[in-house]
Amino acid sequence: MSISEELKLRINGAINAPKVRLIDENNTQVGIVSIDEALSRAAEVGLDLVEVSPTSDPPVCRIMDYGKWLYQQKRKQRDASKKQHRHAGELKEIRFQPSTDKHDLDIKLRHAREFLQKGYKVQLTLVFKGRQMLHTDLGYTAIEQAVQALADVGQVDRPASLSGRRMVVVLAPR
Repeated sequence: MSISEELKLRINGAINAPKVRLIDENNTQVGIVSIDEALSRAAEVGLDLVEVSPTSDPPVCRIMDYGKWLYQQKRKQRDASKKQHRHAGELKEIRFQPSTDKHDLDIKLRHAREFLQKGYKVQLTLVFKGRQMLHTDLGYTAIEQAVQALADVGQVDRPASLSGRRMVVVLAPR
């Protein structure tokens, strides 16, 4: 369905009201005129007469380039659909260990920040190896620090949970 069908705008000869409230091409209100006078004014400047508010009494009509306006509306609609979250359902994973060096962790968090800014969800996975399982409290601390570092661009979607040797938290973009 096209935009003109969605809006149900009538143009030029399709307008059937005897009198209309006219807005000229400079967006100034002319007043209430007959439909013949409104059509002749639109023809003088080489533009279309478009009924923009058919429910008011008398209906409001505007002199404009209907083809250009329709093109702009389609373009706005296309741009709006592009800007919707393209990555909303996609998940990126960042893995690290409780013993990961601070510099390495900063680099991983920088990647997570970029993913969140692009609209992806980010799963932070902390992997315990060997006897590190004895110190899960260090894991919760590391996860909490990572979440705090990303708080300005992401929010917790799924809180930290321990499953086997992995601790997982999922962040969603703000």
